[in-house]
Amino acid sequence: LLKDSLAINEMVDDLYFNNQINNLSRKLKDKKDLFIIGRDVYYPIALEAALKIKEVSYVHAEGFAGGELKHGTLALIEKDVPCLVYGDHNIIGNAQEIKARGGFIIGVAEKKNPVYDLFIKLPRESPIVNVIPAQLIAYFLAKEKGCDIDKCRNLAKSVTVK
Repeated sequence: LLKDSLAINEMVDDLYFNNQINNLSRKLKDKKDLFIIGRDVYYPIALEAALKIKEVSYVHAEGFAGGELKHGTLALIEKDVPCLVYGDHNIIGNAQEIKARGGFIIGVAEKKNPVYDLFIKLPRESPIVNVIPAQLIAYFLAKEKGCDIDKCRNLAKSVTVK
């Protein structure tokens, strides 16, 4: 846990990293859709990333398991549709399928791969650390779109339904 805390501090304090995310958010500002894929432990991270982006920036974002792309999701991929790709070498085949259909691949991983159009380096592999780029994307994207980051619309503070 200490290593995770140090890695998170490193990411949040890293001016280059924050500028990179901010620049990415500018590119995503006018995009209608954003897809996030992950395999294995990265699948829940893809779901969490999509949730944060939807809640804060109001951009349609969907998280998918990499292995389920062929069950409809690939039909939604068009030229320049942004796709965050979380994970290691196991997800590269899925990223190549998206790239073949014209998708814009944003790799979020420890190691760079030629299939990525843009690469966000993770300092270490950890579920807690891996979610930070998505949270920062949601934050900077919301700022770019002029959304009230501190008061997201239509979100309940507590569950009231039985």
